[in-house]
Amino acid sequence: MVHFVELLPAVLYFATPLILAALGELVVERAGVVNIGIEGMMLAGALGGWAADAWHGPFAGIIAAIMAAMILALPFALATLVFAADQIVTGTGINLLSLGLTGMIYKLIPPEMANRVVGIDVKWLIILTPCIAMLIWIYLRFARAGLELTAIGEAPQAADTAGIPIQRRKFRAILFGAACAGLAGAYLSIMYNRSFTENMTDGIGFLALAMVIFGRWNPGGIVAAGLFFGLVRALANQLETRNNFSPAALRMFGMLPYVVSLAALAGVAGKSGSPAALGKAYQRE
Repeated sequence: MVHFVELLPAVLYFATPLILAALGELVVERAGVVNIGIEGMMLAGALGGWAADAWHGPFAGIIAAIMAAMILALPFALATLVFAADQIVTGTGINLLSLGLTGMIYKLIPPEMANRVVGIDVKWLIILTPCIAMLIWIYLRFARAGLELTAIGEAPQAADTAGIPIQRRKFRAILFGAACAGLAGAYLSIMYNRSFTENMTDGIGFLALAMVIFGRWNPGGIVAAGLFFGLVRALANQLETRNNFSPAALRMFGMLPYVVSLAALAGVAGKSGSPAALGKAYQRE
């Protein structure tokens, strides 16, 4: 039997990093850029936050997580904005780079440092995340800079003609998305788990990408999608803890969030409200 009293906190715990990473990706995609490298940026943020917390405390951990993800975003921005490289291929490369680099750096950190991690209560980020969603909604809907960012994603040529600095705005959006991914990574390593393991993001970044589509490129829709995926993950987690299921069934429960995300995406694929220039490199003629 599902314990619904225990379910709500679990939903919030699972949904928070998903929503935070997806909100950052939303801003990036509204600028016409697809950054599938957020999985790797989350992983870099998780390691950077965990290591900095161990050495200098939790506040340093938060800063380091954000900076680590933003540093990883720099080669992505350089390749896609300056050299007009394929955004999907570049993002995949960032994920592979982060996976190998974090694994190598983690092995160089003395094991005793794990005992020095102070960590932060998860509640503050659970409370902060819907506030970030509200601010992004206000920014995209009412602020001139947000409206200009949306124009870049819809019609970059027209925005360029109007004098909007296309590449500069895209660069800032990429850095913001990376900062959100890094903060989501810090949530995993110094708030929820207070430990680091190799590849600890385990596909969360890709679920966040799916949430942007499922949420129809809208902050409110992303929050709702995050709660939905958090519920699916919480239910799967409760089922995994039961002792009367076979190992094969437990593996199926672990796959449940990803199966549901594919089904959800299939349902909205024909109703996409994506920016018109999403994923298309822009170069001034």
